[in-house]
Amino acid sequence: MVTRLKNQQSGCLDVLIPRGLLGNGLDALSFPLMADGLCSLRIVWSQGLVTSLQPIPHNCSPPSKLVLPRFIEPHVHIDKAFTWSNFPNLGGTYKGAYEANINEHKTRSVKRVCARANQALSLALNNGVRAIRSHIDCFGLDIQKNWDSLIEIQHQWSSFVGLQLVALAPLDYWLTDEGNYFAAHVAQTGGLLGGVLVPPFKKKSSKYAIHQLISLANDLSCGVDLHIDESAINPGLGIKLLLEVLDQIDLKVSITCSHVSSMGLLAPNTLRCLANRLAKHRVNVVALPLTNAWLLGRQSRVTPVKRPFAPVSQLQQSGVLVAVGSDNVQDPWFPLGDFDPLSLMSMSLSLAQLAPWNRLGLAPFTTSAAEILGLEWDGTIEKGCPADFVVIEASSWSEALSVSSRRKVIINGEYFNQTPAELIN
Repeated sequence: MVTRLKNQQSGCLDVLIPRGLLGNGLDALSFPLMADGLCSLRIVWSQGLVTSLQPIPHNCSPPSKLVLPRFIEPHVHIDKAFTWSNFPNLGGTYKGAYEANINEHKTRSVKRVCARANQALSLALNNGVRAIRSHIDCFGLDIQKNWDSLIEIQHQWSSFVGLQLVALAPLDYWLTDEGNYFAAHVAQTGGLLGGVLVPPFKKKSSKYAIHQLISLANDLSCGVDLHIDESAINPGLGIKLLLEVLDQIDLKVSITCSHVSSMGLLAPNTLRCLANRLAKHRVNVVALPLTNAWLLGRQSRVTPVKRPFAPVSQLQQSGVLVAVGSDNVQDPWFPLGDFDPLSLMSMSLSLAQLAPWNRLGLAPFTTSAAEILGLEWDGTIEKGCPADFVVIEASSWSEALSVSSRRKVIINGEYFNQTPAELIN
């Protein structure tokens, strides 16, 4: 079991907050503003809610603490995390990752999956994460038993980290009676339906499978999150097929496309057209720069100078909601990571050229991620918002993202100082 928080507390801090996270009715110009878009202010909270945001006089030294809303992780795989040491993919290829993943399934047990899930959630919580969406492999192992065990873990951790689960299965599985039965169970337990659409694939049968999956999701009022176009070949082929289906069906649920890596290889006009169509159908995107930069475009003894990479900025310009996720953590698909969104922000600054001092550079890690997960609070900081913060010992973005930053986590107005060992009895 996971312990519960004590009574909510009150407090105040003089801090730096990104201008782009100030909520309605707050004029950033009324707060001292630094060159990298950080505002100096005093934040006051009581009973777990922010009660006021007050300017710090211009003649005072700027605060040495930077505050962000607790983080959101929109796409990971907690069921396979920490398996790299036993199932390494030293060649760093997509094929090698898949083969190692299949080999891991041969030794997989519900007990091991649950142990990895608890380890992942402990790390994420202490790094300041408040919500996670994790894709769960649904093949091989007793699918429903594994799923229900993770639902139990979801309930145990609910006071600290909101966990969303996506049932990741081959598309054809959702065409079977067993798949339909399990999909109903997924929907009943608040999960989402997932699948993989990565070239090469047969267009006719794949289009039918996607159509049936979305129809099933509509009937069950269940969201969809697809792995799509995680590839260096046939740029945008999966997205094009999905859009053909969406042009023919009345979409009643949320749909997210994760990866969309090969879209970045398209010609600008083609890319813009597809992005506009995604926006029209209100399709969300989660970019996964770390795993994709590691796996895709790899050639023997050749450094790739043109990589398949989700075109985050182009999608945003078309009105597509885009978040950025970690994807894999120390598993065959990616050997690094520790469920730390601040580290992800740091690496994405150079990989995706996402600068957090720009609103659209910060949104994929904060407000857009919250909206894609359907969270009640989008992370904007204003009077009445939750006092759920990560307090970083830093006086600038550069300092916050350049080193292994010291941080404290505030949950419902209370400083969180338990260790993972203290959380799980």
